Amino acid sequence: MQAQPDADKPDADKTLSLILSRLEDMKAEETVTIDLRGKSAYSDYMIVTTGRVNRHVGAIAENVTKSLKENGVKNIHVEGLPNCDWVLIDSGEVIVHVFRPEVREFYNLERLWTQNPAVAAV
Repeated sequence: MQAQPDADKPDADKTLSLILSRLEDMKAEETVTIDLRGKSAYSDYMIVTTGRVNRHVGAIAENVTKSLKENGVKNIHVEGLPNCDWVLIDSGEVIVHVFRPEVREFYNLERLWTQNPAVAAV
């Protein structure tokens, strides 16, 4: 009998659902989910969302991170918490970007991952 690889690794869809639920609970705004399967070797999904101000961005990021840990997701990497302009949460299967509105508009990550050439050309 063969052991399943990554048997204790959380399912990407389950992790995605958990994160989206937390973002909704925390009143994150303009949440966009980008399916990276087949486009990226490092992650299955990317979520881009917005917090109203620095404190809201930090609270969202801390809540999502705590929830991931409580649900058995290991090796979570978080960057950007000291300033809370842009916080990145990397759970492996799902990467979450939490922005302040102005920072999100400036970097426009959604445009980088779109397949629509008309949108990408804007």
